[in-house]
Amino acid sequence: MQISIGSDHRGVHIKAKLIANLEACGHQVRDFGTDGETSVDYPDFASLVCKSVAEGASERGILICGTGIGMAIAANKFSGVRAANCYDEVMAELCRRHNNVNVLCLPGDLIGDRPMHDLVGIWIGTEFEGGRHQRRLEKIEGIEHTQRGLGDEG
Repeated sequence: MQISIGSDHRGVHIKAKLIANLEACGHQVRDFGTDGETSVDYPDFASLVCKSVAEGASERGILICGTGIGMAIAANKFSGVRAANCYDEVMAELCRRHNNVNVLCLPGDLIGDRPMHDLVGIWIGTEFEGGRHQRRLEKIEGIEHTQRGLGDEG
């Protein structure tokens, strides 16, 4: 799977570990930065990753900031991106199964030493259920089109 990943300065330590793990599992990873602990603005990195996902260059994206909240807010501004902030394996599974989330947002400051490999593995391996959930996603897409001025035609 092609996965884009990005973080701000508060997620860089987790990002490096996740990249190594994802590549060891056979995934292709595109790292959009940042690579240091100098303060940066998370929307810049969310934009790069989400553009890659929205345009189909990557199947999924992972974003990491202090809480994951800012990244999720920025990510959900992109048409076709469904981002969720996940703190545990149950949330990771359900966001895929019910919401077909294609951008996972993680909390760099709130997970401590807990490895994120299992959470990310569950998120990658969980399939979307479709059915009633598909109908709901179509309604969300309708809202997205209306808000962008596309109406029923877009």
